[in-house]
Parts: sequence; C-alpha cells; structure tokens
Amino acid sequence: MDKQRQYVSWFREAWPYIQGHRGSTFVIVIPGEVIANRLVLDNVLQDISLLHGLGIKLVIVPGTHIQIDALLRERGKEPCYIGAYRVTDSNALEASMEAAGKILVDIEAKLSRGPMVPVLRRHGGAARAGLSVAGGNFLSAKRRGVVNGVDFGATGEVKKLDIVRIKERLDCNCIVILSNLGYSSSGDVLNCNTYEVATSCATALTADKLLCLVDGPIVDEKNSVVKFMTLEQADQAIRTQTSQSYTAADYVKAVAGAKYSISLGLDSFSNGSPMASSHTDQNSGFAIGGRERQSRTHLSELAAAVFACRGGVTRVHLLDCTVEGAILLEFYTRDGIGTMISNDMYEGTRSATSSDILGIQQLLRPLEEHGILVHRSKQQAIDDFIVVERDGCLIACAALFPYPAEKSGEVAAFAVAPECRGHGQGDSLLDYIERKAARAGLEKLFLLTTRTADWFVHRGFSECTIDDLPAAKRSKVNLSRGSKYYMKILLSQCNGILRITR
Repeated sequence: MDKQRQYVSWFREAWPYIQGHRGSTFVIVIPGEVIANRLVLDNVLQDISLLHGLGIKLVIVPGTHIQIDALLRERGKEPCYIGAYRVTDSNALEASMEAAGKILVDIEAKLSRGPMVPVLRRHGGAARAGLSVAGGNFLSAKRRGVVNGVDFGATGEVKKLDIVRIKERLDCNCIVILSNLGYSSSGDVLNCNTYEVATSCATALTADKLLCLVDGPIVDEKNSVVKFMTLEQADQAIRTQTSQSYTAADYVKAVAGAKYSISLGLDSFSNGSPMASSHTDQNSGFAIGGRERQSRTHLSELAAAVFACRGGVTRVHLLDCTVEGAILLEFYTRDGIGTMISNDMYEGTRSATSSDILGIQQLLRPLEEHGILVHRSKQQAIDDFIVVERDGCLIACAALFPYPAEKSGEVAAFAVAPECRGHGQGDSLLDYIERKAARAGLEKLFLLTTRTADWFVHRGFSECTIDDLPAAKRSKVNLSRGSKYYMKILLSQCNGILRITR
C-alpha cells in the first residue's frame, strides 16, 4: 500500500511538468562513454521512449569517439588528436563510419522494443510495438582542412543542417537520430564533432532544451552537486582552465572576447540556412573531444551549454545518467537532480548591498502600508535580503533569515514591483531562495502571511501551526497581526538515488 501511495503521490507531483513539457523540443547528446555502458544506455533509452510518449519531440545526437578509438586500436592504429580535434585519416574515417552505423542500429533496436505482453493483455491496444525512428543526410559539412600546417583529413565542420526535414520528421511523431557524420557538396563523408552538431541543431531548431548526458555528477569544491549555473559562471569555469585545456583555449578564441558565434565559431543558422558568421578564422574554431573528454572537468558540456544558450536555447541540462531514472527525475520532479545552465532564470539576482536600501524600502513601503508586510530595519536589508535588479532599478526583493539549529529558514519581505508581476519573476526569486537555503544546509522554509497564502500554497507551502516554527521565531511573533503560518520541506538531492554501475 505504501508503494501505491508513493506512486500516486509522484504522479500527482509530476503532472504540471508533464503538461508543461508536452510539445517541447529536446536535443539530447548521448556521449560515447554512455553508449559504451550497455546497462546505462538501456536505461537512458527507456526514459527517452517515455519522454516521447509524453509528447516531447526528440533529437538524439550519439557520440562516437570512444568507439572510434577502440576500433582503431583493435586494428593496430593509434588515434591522433591535434589539440581538441581528431585527425581523420582513411583508417579513422573507416572506423568513424563503422562506429556511427553500429550505434545507429543499436539505438534503433532498443527504441523498437514493445511493451510487455501482460500490459497489452490487461489494457488492450493493438498499436505498433516500437517507436518510429528517423535518420538521414540532414547534416552538410565542410572539411576543416589544413590548419597551422596540419592536414586534418576527413575531419569536418558543420556547414548546414536541413532543419525543414528534421521538423517534418518530428511532426510525424518520429524520434530523429542525428549522426555526427556529415556530407560535403562533393559527396565525401566527413567526421564532425558531436557537440558541435548537437549545439548547431539545438540553436537552429530553437529547441526548448539541450540535454548533455555525463557519466558522473557535476560537483563543486565541497563535493556538492552543482544545481544551477549562470552563463557567466559557466564561462568563467571554462576560462579558468585555459592554460591546462585545449578545449578551454579554443573556447576563448571562439568567443573572441565578448562575441559569441552560435554554432561554435562556424557558420550560424536560421532554419537550416547559413548566415554570415561573426567569426570566420579557421584557426579559432571550437571543438570538443580528444583525450580531454576523460578529464571529468565537463568543459565540453559547459562550452556547448554557453553557445547553445547564447544561440537561443532556453535551458541546458547537464545530467548524470548513472543515476537510475535521471532524465525523469530531472524533468518531472520539482528540484531535479542535474545541473541547469540558463541565460535568464536568475538574471540580475544577487545579495543586497548598502546601496540597495532605498530601493528595497520603495518596494516594501506599499505592502507595509496595506498591512501585508511588517516593517524591517535597514540593517536587515543589508544582511539578509536578496534583490533582483534590471536596468539599474530593483524590481523584486525577499529576505532569507536562517535558523541553523533547526535547519530552517524564514522567507520574509517578499515583494515584486507591480509592473513586473505576472511574468514569473516571483517564481524565479523563490526558486533562487530555495536553492540558496539548500546550499546552506537548511531542510525547510517557513513564512508568515496574512493575504498572500494562496500564491505560496500553489508553490508547495503547506499550512502549519506556530508550534512548528523555531523557538527563537515563536518568541518574536506579533500575534495581534493574525498571521497564518506555512512551511515547505526542501527535498534532499540524495534521497533515493540509485547509481548504475558497469
């Protein structure tokens, strides 16, 4: 019975996300490391099948570098890389075609698997068993050529994607598999970089999400999972590795200071048609690969995320797929388990400084006058407030007062400028506070309110009693205000995680 209740509870929690993601377009990179792990790949493809069944349009871009290297070594050849680029000679090209073909067949086979017979017997239905999968010559490429005296052979760079035909397949309820093998105008096969292909596809499709699977968690210096990064943070993380990493060094060249080229320093796209590129120096092209893929610094994924977001992709998720059901946990639970990189989610959100006091008072004064909020001191504004700034003006603020002994935090003085309400700013601010509280080791949030209860209840807060508040807070409550008390449990990111091993 407990398992049944847990299942029903999860399904009810998931339904807003099921509804919200339906009709979205996701581009998913499955790297060679994941493809080499048969158990992990099988679980990933099962979850991808479920995403498709829930109405998400999917483009899968499989990686091949692990498989190519293995095939070359089997044949007595050593893989050759110059910086982050593979030198694709005739042996490497043959291995590339063999690896890409085998991976395509393996993925098609697993996506063709039908439901168990007992399911069909109980619930009926005579629909085709497997999913419809579409591949094709969607990718046009050009040779990288000779750079600094090195002939890269059949190594290719993205020239054009046939976005019209890709969209046609997606609209016909197909999962599109986009190979990293491109075709030149002269009919040659060229070996392109998987992340370059995926990022170019995501930006050209204006995908809702780019999902980069990795084979381990992304953690900070305290070994805690990094839940969110701004573009600036991702950019800085890459730049700090410039002296140790070809990938980071190529990235810095490709962005050319403050200029971003959507498709990794090559031609950029609009509905599959090439446009003028702001960056055409072939020596500064951007690639991800080589032996650096083994470094676990995730520079490849971070760089792809920055370029994708700059190119119009709403969110990029870096997801540890060794976690059982990782894709479902990321997209159909409130807090997810991966690392999200976004261009705008917390734009302008920061801790308050002394220069913000006047702006905070202006936001709070109307609410204090109407009795919605209680007056706060100036010192609290400096020490405990979080503000959102846009074009030099504060448009929202809130305070987080921690009670470490009880692992609790109070959300207070939550205000959004009237002209900015109804656009998700309050949701972003609350989400920022929740993540900040979780990073500080807090396990629950509480608040006191007289007139805004419905808004917070809709976002996961439940009514509680004054006895549920920390003792230090109870002694300060002004009972004459008649406030109601609400609490929200912050879900642990580690509960129930099952990792898949080889």
